[in-house]
Amino acid sequence: VIVILLAATGAAIEMGLYNVAADHPHWRVTRQLLTQVRERSIEVRSQNLTVPDLSAPQLVATGAGHYAEMCTGCHLAPGMDSSELREGLYPKPPVLYKTGIDDPREAFWIIKHGIKMTAMPAWGKSHSDQAIWAIVAFLKKLPSMTPAQYQTITAKSQTKDGDGQD
Repeated sequence: VIVILLAATGAAIEMGLYNVAADHPHWRVTRQLLTQVRERSIEVRSQNLTVPDLSAPQLVATGAGHYAEMCTGCHLAPGMDSSELREGLYPKPPVLYKTGIDDPREAFWIIKHGIKMTAMPAWGKSHSDQAIWAIVAFLKKLPSMTPAQYQTITAKSQTKDGDGQD
């Protein structure tokens, strides 16, 4: 049975039966499997992270600048309905000003390490942990912001380099 399954899988791969195009949704079973793998992977790998105090206004302000520079094209900002980049992504990234984040540890891990085959980059390659925690601090505040509040905080906090130094 295993040999037959492996042969069938190999034949399906060789014939190109699975469409990997970003404008063609996954099969339902594929989507469910990938979702479960992603969620458990992030949960397991983030569970031992220690969350710093995320309430410091300067930390939130620094995170706002990073978010405005790096995240709005995919995750949008208050007042944005879509973006040219976002339209071509599959799966669609969460609209973070609507959904917020559930677990700061998981948000930190995702931002730092990225997620394969989702267009979510690993910002830990170019940003310090402190800069990433600043983004997480900002994400905690984002869902309560109006478009005007978002514009104000991001206008004041544009970062000068990729490591969160203002």
